[in-house]
Amino acid sequence: MVDVQQVVREQVWTALLRVGKPDSRFHWDFSSFIADFEGSDAAADRLRELDAWKRSSLLFITPDNSTELVRRAAMEDGKAFLMTTYGIRRGFLLLEAKAVAKEEISYAATLDGMDRHARAVTLADIKTLGHLGLLITGGSAVTRQGLRVGKGHGFFDVECALFSELGVMDESSEIVDIVHDEQIVDLDVEASPHDVGVDWIVTPTQSIHVVDPVRGPGRIFWDLIPGTEFEHMPPIEELRIMQGRS
Repeated sequence: MVDVQQVVREQVWTALLRVGKPDSRFHWDFSSFIADFEGSDAAADRLRELDAWKRSSLLFITPDNSTELVRRAAMEDGKAFLMTTYGIRRGFLLLEAKAVAKEEISYAATLDGMDRHARAVTLADIKTLGHLGLLITGGSAVTRQGLRVGKGHGFFDVECALFSELGVMDESSEIVDIVHDEQIVDLDVEASPHDVGVDWIVTPTQSIHVVDPVRGPGRIFWDLIPGTEFEHMPPIEELRIMQGRS
C-alpha cells in the first residue's frame, strides 16, 4: 500500500532544494529537520498581521528552522511563548520577551539562544500560564485543506494533545503553518485520527484561511504510546502521573 504522506514529503523535499536552506547539522537531509526557506522574513511579517497574533499574549512556536524569525518577532512584539526542546526530549521552554535585552533578541530566537534565555517549565507550570491563543508550526508540506505533513514523527500532534489535556488549548485556539508556497500541495490526503489541521497557511506571498480544518480529539492515545519514542519522554511521563495512570 502506498504511503501517500511519504510520497508528498519526498515531492516537497525535492522542491525545497530550489527554495529551502540547508542546516549545518543535517545539510540537505530534509527528513531530519524542518527547513527555513527563501522569503521566511516576508512570511513572518504576514503572520504578524493576523488578528490571532495581535490578540494573543501567549503563543506556542515549534523549534523549527522556519520559525526562527517568528520567535524573533514574538520577542519584538513583547509576547511570551512556549517552545519544545528538539524532539520534546527535554520538555518545554518558556521565553518572556521582557526578560531579553533588545540587543540579544536575534540570538535568543535561535535554538542555542533559547536554551540560554528561556526557562524550562513543567506541564504543571504550563497549566497556570493561561490560554494559548495561537500556535505556530512549520512542516514539510501542507494541503489546501489544512492538513500538515511533517517529518513523520507526529511531534506537533502530540504537543497539541498535551496542551488540550492541560486545558490551555481549545477550539478558539488558532494554528498557523508557516511554509513556502512550494510546500502547499493540491492533493486530498486522508487524515489520521490524531492529525491536527491548521487554521492558516502563511507563505511569503499569501495568507490562506482554512475553513473547518481537521482537528484531533485533543487527547493522548495512551494505547499507542508503548514502544514508541514518546514512551519515556518527560512530558508524557508527567501527564501520566498528573492523571493517575499506572
